[in-house]
Amino acid sequence: MTSRRRRWTFRMTSTDDRLSEIFRLREEFMRAIVEKMPDYYPQWPIDVSKKQSQVILRDSVLRGVEEMFEALQHLKNSKPHRQTEVTHFEREEFLEEIVDAYNYFLTTLVLLGISPEDLHEAYKKKHDIIIKRLKDGY
Repeated sequence: MTSRRRRWTFRMTSTDDRLSEIFRLREEFMRAIVEKMPDYYPQWPIDVSKKQSQVILRDSVLRGVEEMFEALQHLKNSKPHRQTEVTHFEREEFLEEIVDAYNYFLTTLVLLGISPEDLHEAYKKKHDIIIKRLKDGY
């Protein structure tokens, strides 16, 4: 049995790329929420040294985790004890839950004042670390 992996073609773009657009859209949504419900989010970036800021961040992260659990509900064959196999997978619904989770994680980043560039740099740094671990037999 051969393993088939989808090969993605990525093109490098400027810093005004899709990640920046996603951040912009999330912040646009957050501002729209604040227009309708002024106390929904504090002014950002927040001061993480304050207790209330940490409560808000924790809530945002946990809501993202909750959405990931909702995504997992779409994996009908994930239980090892299941005797029957469900062959239908609701990809769009699964992806929608992943996007919901991503939005809460993005909210956390926006509240912290983390930019797309900051995230990109942190991602590359961590990528280099895990690639080195893999090569070194971690």
